[in-house]
Amino acid sequence: MSSHIKKPAVAQKHPGSAAPELKQSLVEHLTYVVGKDVLTATDRDWFFTAAYVARDRLTGRWMETMQNYYARDAKRVYYFSMEFLMGRTLVNNLLNLGFEQEYREVLAELGVNWDKVRKIEDDAGLGNGGLGRLAACFLDSLATLDLPGYGYGIRYEYGMFRQRIENGRQVEHPDNWLRYGNPWEFPRAEVLYQVKFHGHVVKYSDEHGVERSHWVATDDVMAMAYDTPIPGYGTHTVNNMRLWAAKATRDFDLRYFNEGNYIKAVEDKNESENLSKVLYPDDTTAMGRELRLKQQYFFVCASLQDVLRRYEKFHDDFDALPDKVAIQLNDTHPSIAIAELMRILVDVRHLEWDKAWNLTTRTFAYTNHTLMPEALESWPVAMFENILPRHLQIIYEINQRFLQDVMHRYPGDPAMLRRMSLIDEDGGKSVRMAHLAIVGSHKVNGVARIHTELMKQTIFADFDRFYPGKIVNMTNGITPRRWLNQANPLLAELISSRIGDDWKKDLDQLKRLIPLADDAAFRAEFAAVKRANKERLARSLKHQLGFEADPDSLFDMQIKRIHEYKRQLLNLLHVVTLYNRIRHDPDADHVPRTVIFGGKAAPGYFMAKLTIKLINDVADIVNNDPHVADRLKVVFVPNYDVSTAEELIPAADLSEQISTAGTEASGTGNMKLAMNGALTIGTLDGANIEIRDAVGEDNIFIFGLTAEDVTRVRTAGYRPWDYCQANVELREVLDMIGSGYFSADDPDRFKPVVDTLLRYGDYFLLLADYASYIDSQKQVENAYRDQGQWMKKAILNVANMGRFSSDRTVMQYADEIWDVRQMASPE
Repeated sequence: MSSHIKKPAVAQKHPGSAAPELKQSLVEHLTYVVGKDVLTATDRDWFFTAAYVARDRLTGRWMETMQNYYARDAKRVYYFSMEFLMGRTLVNNLLNLGFEQEYREVLAELGVNWDKVRKIEDDAGLGNGGLGRLAACFLDSLATLDLPGYGYGIRYEYGMFRQRIENGRQVEHPDNWLRYGNPWEFPRAEVLYQVKFHGHVVKYSDEHGVERSHWVATDDVMAMAYDTPIPGYGTHTVNNMRLWAAKATRDFDLRYFNEGNYIKAVEDKNESENLSKVLYPDDTTAMGRELRLKQQYFFVCASLQDVLRRYEKFHDDFDALPDKVAIQLNDTHPSIAIAELMRILVDVRHLEWDKAWNLTTRTFAYTNHTLMPEALESWPVAMFENILPRHLQIIYEINQRFLQDVMHRYPGDPAMLRRMSLIDEDGGKSVRMAHLAIVGSHKVNGVARIHTELMKQTIFADFDRFYPGKIVNMTNGITPRRWLNQANPLLAELISSRIGDDWKKDLDQLKRLIPLADDAAFRAEFAAVKRANKERLARSLKHQLGFEADPDSLFDMQIKRIHEYKRQLLNLLHVVTLYNRIRHDPDADHVPRTVIFGGKAAPGYFMAKLTIKLINDVADIVNNDPHVADRLKVVFVPNYDVSTAEELIPAADLSEQISTAGTEASGTGNMKLAMNGALTIGTLDGANIEIRDAVGEDNIFIFGLTAEDVTRVRTAGYRPWDYCQANVELREVLDMIGSGYFSADDPDRFKPVVDTLLRYGDYFLLLADYASYIDSQKQVENAYRDQGQWMKKAILNVANMGRFSSDRTVMQYADEIWDVRQMASPE
């Protein structure tokens, strides 16, 4: 942990936090803000009441924090992210403020069921997966560490989608998370910025004869700010998340209105405001891709105007910009910000190009989240030119100057110029946004040790050679406040009873649990906590899905976005293998297992959606086969989100982290599950390697090809059919899936699954890893039979999770990339 980190502080109670005053405040807010009385209030009324009272307590600290930053002209970090997967806010805020137990007790006195009230809150529909959840963890850590930090993103009116499973298939429904309002946000109608699209560029000479560019005849939309306070734990620091909603520049065209054409009158308004309607529009269509590009520019354009307005309150020129502003680009989505800052500095503020470029590159840093070239965003030049014509000119200028430097450094190497160019010339010109982000940033980071090394060896090898030292590693982390203290209160209470509360701000304190792994009494208490969490989940699955889960069985979880590289299908091959073993030898000693899947597939992703259908069809056969009984159960939990994760993760015994080595950048689900006492089965991919190093090889189940093996196997000419022919169990499993064993109503339904593996090359090497995976799962069974030793391994996993705190990650960013310092918390 960095030397900058102050000693953990115990959460201080607000002077007005005595129970009688809290009760009075709750009743007054119920009456005068919500407009109900105690007799007529619903659970939702009480949720809003509790939220407004908590928000009041936050607001004073929030204002003091912001005033403190201004008074000291502090350097601030601005985290630009298309996603912030915040989850529910009420309990998180109360725990961070130190008031959760008090609320629970006072509401009980008022006859209110706290558990019902806290579950009323919708998850904020501001993100999709790990990238958005990482951003949320970072905001929590920034505030907890007293670092001046802001989150900037989009206030999506609708989240990605609400997933329902109908006839075994994913069906997408609107995620209207704002339908009842959001008590945590403050609309800022006065904070409006103009955002331009389309139009054309006019060249002119200024009074000094310098050629200038003016972007004219544009279609404009306004960005309006909504602020959400983000409290730290055990500190008075409350930072800000500012999200932008699109507003039309005028309400409607009065001419059409006067003619009686009311639909046409508001058409422009509706089109403008679509920009912030939906998280991640379907980009399988040209219209969807255009909207996504517009969303990205919309939020960075507004955010940069806001950042510069704040900076210019205290500075007359831009010389100190990198000394006062650090902007982190969370993946390639916000990388257009580099061209936008150049446009502002050169076109609007008339700085000379070289000076503007120096300021820009010293201000920005870029986090890469993928090793797959197809996942690195690029935009067709024609589309880019239509939507952002001036930015395309700026990118061409950046590219010309950059390639000239490359040519001077490495003359006579046109292949390198083509590889490093910001413009991809193959198959139609496109703008490579990751290349723009690398060239325009002073630091580029990967998110796990292996990921960073592979970045330097593969997709960005040329850039690492050209910019030695620019690419660095920042292994991801998660906040223990959300993912242990809030998600698993029973385990948090047990830990605190033995080592105190300091671990909540200094996760390395968990190492004090290591000696307790050999303490039979502590192992029994730990096992009781795990059992209680499994029973709670079993009750929830029964209530929601009618699914019977035996808490004595091994709870085997793979909960993450559905994608071929994450290999839910490999997990399913093991499920069918277990099913066959039970059918063939029902009297054998089989360890009962409940396999739990959860995750969303992108709406246009055929194979991912077919995998969900296959999981559910296999579950239907397995769960209803009398020969299997309770020895194997399979369930798909719909609409996986933060709140669902908080319910699932504490109950997990086994964490499935089985992506093809070299494809998962880091993962954070692996950290959450291990921190809650699940043992990992996984490949040497992403942060799994560092988890193995932390917990010890005896306390994790590693299988499969390494990243180097994957390269070797592919280079040698991978033949998946050979693996199928050599393994009787594998051949039987694939025959069953492909012949309609699990889909009698449509025998060819899953033929594409088998074809992907056998006919089309099995790109993610499931069949190559199958035998090793099955062997590793057998080791899991053998280990689970000895519950005493299993609990010892689980305790050691929890005890060694200190390095995976997002506090460590954020402090590393602050020291090595942002040069941002902690500030004394306002008291």
